[in-house]
Amino acid sequence: MNTEQPLMTLPIIDLSLEKSLVVEKMKLACIENGFFLISEHRVDLNLQNKLHTLSKEFFSMSEDEKNKISMQLGGSAWRGYFPVGDELTSGKKDLKEGIYFGEELDSSDSRVQSGLPLHGSNLFPDLPDFKDTVLEYMRQMTELGHKLMSLLSLSLGLEEDYFFKNYTQDPTLLFRIFHYPPTMAHDRDLYPWGVGAHTDYGILTILKQDMVGGLEVQTKAGWIQVPPVENTFVCNIGDMLDYLTRGYYRSAPHRVRNTSQTHRYSFPFFFDPNFNKPVMALPLSREFQTTRITRWDSQDLYAYEGSYGNYLISKVSKVFPALSSEIKNKI
Repeated sequence: MNTEQPLMTLPIIDLSLEKSLVVEKMKLACIENGFFLISEHRVDLNLQNKLHTLSKEFFSMSEDEKNKISMQLGGSAWRGYFPVGDELTSGKKDLKEGIYFGEELDSSDSRVQSGLPLHGSNLFPDLPDFKDTVLEYMRQMTELGHKLMSLLSLSLGLEEDYFFKNYTQDPTLLFRIFHYPPTMAHDRDLYPWGVGAHTDYGILTILKQDMVGGLEVQTKAGWIQVPPVENTFVCNIGDMLDYLTRGYYRSAPHRVRNTSQTHRYSFPFFFDPNFNKPVMALPLSREFQTTRITRWDSQDLYAYEGSYGNYLISKVSKVFPALSSEIKNKI
């Protein structure tokens, strides 16, 4: 395999700059490759560090301890822990383990009572402060998600609150904590990648990665590394924003391989449309229209009709085939 990569870096956008400048930088990044980093985001650094420390503590536990919050116990809410090899990307096993979280909803919530898939309470390990730390992190990331979506609205020539009013006033929130063990030579056949080449499903992903590295993005120049930068988040648009803009903003394939001799941790937060909201092309002016191109995976992304929730269910059911019946039985 050719390991040489182009000398290209993703832009780092300082959110404290004048708004029009931030919007223009974001627009250019979304057109170019759909990826950028953000700084001055106001997410508490002490909270980030605490989340990282607690995550390392959890993944150092025995399999028996970790499986006390197994996804098998989460049912159609799709929450909990999965071991290395249980998550698939394009049908191939990933060299990673992780925990799935979503919006914390108790049994009195009408969506939980109706059995709506991907809605419910989270499963937390018996570690002091773990639950409170995760929920506070999700709260701050939700605030950041709303802020970034208002900037994305402006970048597309829409009113600043367009996404909030039409798609994200009650967003679908998904959060993952992933642990990537070092890739050993004997793992390559069974686990070619920590996570293989893919695009994200939704509108916006906000990723906290540690300082180990291993994330790669496919750009027009080829695959490039995304080196870690202290106290920044990696942001990328997902297939749903590609869909809504009809390809003006295109989601970019990305992948992970931990080639270091240490353990890698990452924290992707997915900020997506209301679960029951029907999705359709945005009312963009001619300035924001483009010629469609064949996607990297040859799928016809723009043919979908329906709600965001049904779209999401069709996607996540392929990631954990053993659990997909839990969701299908609820639809």
